[in-house]
Amino acid sequence: MHYLTDPLQFEFMRRALMAIVLTGIASGVLGSYVVLRGLAFIGDALTHAVFPGIVVAVALGRSILLGALVVGLITALGIATVSRGRRVSEDTAIGILFAAMFALGVVLVSTLAAYQRDVADLLFGQILAVSQSDLYLAAGTTAVAVVTTVLLNKELSLIGFDRDMALAMRYPVFLLDLVLLGLITLAIVVSLQAIGNILVLAMLVTPAATARLVTQRLATMQLLSAALGVAAGVIGLYISFWWNVASGGAVVLTTTAIFFVVFAAVELGPRVQLRARSTSG
Repeated sequence: MHYLTDPLQFEFMRRALMAIVLTGIASGVLGSYVVLRGLAFIGDALTHAVFPGIVVAVALGRSILLGALVVGLITALGIATVSRGRRVSEDTAIGILFAAMFALGVVLVSTLAAYQRDVADLLFGQILAVSQSDLYLAAGTTAVAVVTTVLLNKELSLIGFDRDMALAMRYPVFLLDLVLLGLITLAIVVSLQAIGNILVLAMLVTPAATARLVTQRLATMQLLSAALGVAAGVIGLYISFWWNVASGGAVVLTTTAIFFVVFAAVELGPRVQLRARSTSG
């Protein structure tokens, strides 16, 4: 029992656990849209696009979550606007803006030598350094993401399953796309401090992909994905504490392990049973 309670004696560990719970909820709920609509490339692009915001925030001594949020929302707006016309596809717009923003971040890092180590830490996560103000911002962005998802779930689901019908029914598809990109940006920003810029995509995709293996209903998938994200985050954080390994990597590997366990149970389990029955018969 002390393995569970001893880490809670430390303030930094209690803050880290709160941060990882918020990360699991935001990433799980919005990751369902990412998986259903095949938006993993957009998620990857936005995780890299927020990099210059992180660098500037570190240099100014501000919250990295706020810096990432501002730059991420600007990039999401740019992707939605550029890809609105017929001449530039969504994938092309994503490729252009994600490469440009990440390159800007690299240039900024190269000019701010004193901050290179701090920025490098943020690429792989620094959850034990989460401050109280970071928690407030993460809680606020998570609340916005979840409430907006609940209010617009029907519209976002329709666009995800049948975009042409949504257009025919005169839904504001462009505006809803922009909202979804903004929400995904919020999920990414919440996850940054917990698992780092490079590993954020795993929390956005893997829990939702795991939930998709066992349910086809979006609401159930979102709840299960959030629960899996929280569980994997907490387990990974305890592994990081007791084994003294990188917290971001431990969380992502735990999430991946859960995915393969569920995959084996869902995909391979029935085949094993069928073979056993045929052999016994």
